[in-house]
Amino acid sequence: MSRFLVNRLASLASHNGELKMKNRRLILAVLFVLVAALAATPALAQDDLMGDFTVSHYFGGFGGEFIDGIVDDFIAANPGLTHAASPVDHEQFKTSILVQLAGGNPPDAFSYWAGARIQFIVDDGFLMPIDDIWEANDMDSQFPQAVIDTAATYDMHKYAVPLTLHWVGMFYNTALFEEHGVMAPTNWDELIHAAETFKMAGIPAFALGSINRWPGQFWFDMILLRTAGNDYRNKLMSGEASYTDDEVVRAFSLWNDLVQANHFYPDANAYDWDEAANMVANGEAAMTLMGTWIGGHFAGNEMVAGEDFDYFSFPTIDEDTPRASLGPIDTFVVSADAANSDAAKAFLNYLTNPDVQWDFAEGAGNLAPSLLVDTSNYNDVVARIAAEIANDPVFAFNYDLATPPPVAEVGLNSFSEFMANPGDFMAMLERVQADAAAEFAGME
Repeated sequence: MSRFLVNRLASLASHNGELKMKNRRLILAVLFVLVAALAATPALAQDDLMGDFTVSHYFGGFGGEFIDGIVDDFIAANPGLTHAASPVDHEQFKTSILVQLAGGNPPDAFSYWAGARIQFIVDDGFLMPIDDIWEANDMDSQFPQAVIDTAATYDMHKYAVPLTLHWVGMFYNTALFEEHGVMAPTNWDELIHAAETFKMAGIPAFALGSINRWPGQFWFDMILLRTAGNDYRNKLMSGEASYTDDEVVRAFSLWNDLVQANHFYPDANAYDWDEAANMVANGEAAMTLMGTWIGGHFAGNEMVAGEDFDYFSFPTIDEDTPRASLGPIDTFVVSADAANSDAAKAFLNYLTNPDVQWDFAEGAGNLAPSLLVDTSNYNDVVARIAAEIANDPVFAFNYDLATPPPVAEVGLNSFSEFMANPGDFMAMLERVQADAAAEFAGME
């Protein structure tokens, strides 16, 4: 067992029995290119599902009502089932689900982040393969091959059904941009110019709410992808490169230039991502680097996409570095110890329904990974983002989904530390490298 999981479980749970886990192996960051195709609507008929059915998800805040509605509809279509939906706070879920899995009392089905996090629990034998329902319902025809390869397939088996696709970009207050004559930047110099323009007007250019650490990763991810590129980033994510390398130092130096110039709203670690989004909505800051779920948040504040808010992709820094999109894919999986695996698998199959995929995409402001969803339903902003993804040669999972979870904890801590004390980041990177190397060594 890695030191990471030992410490997390020892401090946050107690249970009987010996926790037996397999060794972790290194996880390579994944590539993704969105493609389009046509396929037949999947068969969704269920056969006499009975008994209790438990579902847990991390949409305990924003988006939870949409998932709960989907679960309710599934139960209504299968009256032999009784169920208990268990929404959990996004951050709390990262630990609570590991406690449940290791303790042998997991939910039947639960949401999980595609990439290194799923691979981590597959390696421990905590998930049930779903090759049977995947083949029986021809899911190969329902999702882009790149999604199947990167989000659904682990160790040559299918384990997850993708439900959402998110993309990270810069979302901004259109009224502020228009008032101050700022155009959406396309390169680093233009981004600096825009930030300086807002600074002269007394408005912080960037809102970042990193109290829960993960929003800070997007700045590191995007700067590194726009400078060193995805091939180097893959090496860093798998432990083949060092956090003291020139490439990483340069990424932090560029980020540091923005922080030292006071282009960020003060005290980033005092706010969450939605509070940073509200700063942009209220005109207290001009823009925020965030995932497409922010569109659903803005819509909840009666902001109209393309009118009250818009987006631009993270600007080019080095012209010769291939473009890359960034973001997470949310999936649902089946516990290896599921008490009602039939219901869990039927539920995952239900999630492939294009109407279900669209309902959640529309409500939560994300893109649906299913090829069967009518993309003409997207608003102008989401439609243009879909085109960005299709045109970029690389789609990378964000930092904490691209490197093994124990290493991700080290990096996420460093991003928050950097925002609190950006001055001496070289000493911080030396500590990060030492800690990351130790975690990688512990997984061998």
